[in-house]
Amino acid sequence: MTTAASQPGDDGVEHLDVLIVGAGLSGIGAAWRLRREHPGRRFAILEARDAIGGTWDLFRYPGVRSDSDMFTLSYPFRPWREQDSIATGESIRTYIRDTAAETGIERSIRFRTRVVGASWSSPDARWTVRTEVSAPDGTTSSRTYTCGFLFLCTGYYSYDHGYQPAFAGLDDFAGRFVHPQFWPADLDHAGKRVVVIGSGATAVTLVPAIAETAANVTMLQRSPSYVAALPGVDGFADLARRRLPAALAHRLVRAKNIALTQAFYQLARRRPKQVRKALRDLALRFLEPAAVDEHFTPAYDPWDQRLCVAPDGDFYRAIRDGKASVVTRRIARFVERGIELDSGDVLEADIVVSATGLDMLAFGGAGITVDGRRVDPGDTVAYRGLMLGGVPNLAFTIGYVNASWTLRSDLAARYVCRLLAHMDRNGWAVATPTPRDVGRLRPLLDLTSGYALRGAGRFPKQGERGPWAVRSNYPLDLLDLPRADLRRDMAFAPRPPARRTAPVEVGA
Repeated sequence: MTTAASQPGDDGVEHLDVLIVGAGLSGIGAAWRLRREHPGRRFAILEARDAIGGTWDLFRYPGVRSDSDMFTLSYPFRPWREQDSIATGESIRTYIRDTAAETGIERSIRFRTRVVGASWSSPDARWTVRTEVSAPDGTTSSRTYTCGFLFLCTGYYSYDHGYQPAFAGLDDFAGRFVHPQFWPADLDHAGKRVVVIGSGATAVTLVPAIAETAANVTMLQRSPSYVAALPGVDGFADLARRRLPAALAHRLVRAKNIALTQAFYQLARRRPKQVRKALRDLALRFLEPAAVDEHFTPAYDPWDQRLCVAPDGDFYRAIRDGKASVVTRRIARFVERGIELDSGDVLEADIVVSATGLDMLAFGGAGITVDGRRVDPGDTVAYRGLMLGGVPNLAFTIGYVNASWTLRSDLAARYVCRLLAHMDRNGWAVATPTPRDVGRLRPLLDLTSGYALRGAGRFPKQGERGPWAVRSNYPLDLLDLPRADLRRDMAFAPRPPARRTAPVEVGA
């Protein structure tokens, strides 16, 4: 299966049928679907960095791993063959790179190419995409592409910086202060006193990893989060893979994990007290009741925020074994020796890790215009959770809040391929979601996490009915989206006539 080559035109602008932005988990999956369903379409992947992998190439902090099981985080078309169900960042990165290499997709990636703007022209029925290309020596140049369809697989946070609160007195701190999104390669924490600020997935991952060699590690949290201790290895998966062909075993384990995850989520929304007790009972297997009550009993209900996962309870075990501790207090200020708490106590530290979260960013920060009108993503409504109302021939990927990212990203890629086929059959060149009967608007991400609340205004909204509502239910989406009416609330248009340039008279 090959993709037709594309060459720059006389004006140096290269035209593609489809441009995919981002060579992470979503972008490589979208390219695979596009090649399979539309082998004749010309496409390219624009990647701002110099490597494949997206999040899993960027994050290099100790212990970095998935917070979803790999049988659902991996692609449905390429079985996960490693033993661990909760996998390391390195193994995920290798999996994505191998997928791109084995399918030849890596040859279609334009590295060091950052999209800075995309402009839709209705008279031309195409996008003009402006990029900044970085050379290894640090110099930059501009390059322009055009495409018929733009597919943004850029995730939902900034790769350039993480969220960083303004801590009073930070300049007084004599130790080293780092953000895990940009972990220094030369940082040696062995034998050091380390404080990790935060209570989310990054902190829960870092603490047991650092605790193996640090003198002591303290997780400093403003308020508790739920931590679920789950098996790091899926016993059912091991059995299935020993007895069945790899592809069939993968499908069975994937279906089992999807069903369990969705059932747990629905139970949490309908019977929160029951799930709170179950999570507390898990924690009590490792810690004393007083510690669980003080540090691991959140004020919110399960799945109001995303759950943190501790494979085999490694986070709890580090605390139980005395290698790590938890303090639930607010920060008053930094001092030379460490962090002064609102209680007046000082946590002494050689290294402070600010695991304070992500800085939300829609579409990689690229500016979007339609016929000269600037599009503010926060003023738009999401169509089926993957297109924007009023914006032609553009799709984006956003994952589930309660399940693996890849589940929704693969559905989005399949929907785009189906939409392109529908347009081909009917002679349409343009597809524009047109908001009708949207209902009450609410944030795209149905979470109360700090990063979701901070970034809500930068992302599209969702409605409360029809194709404008975003479900957090993969089984229903799997049944509905591949069969959804492509014409509902969608305006189609043929390719406009080629514009003619008026003849130029030479001489008088």
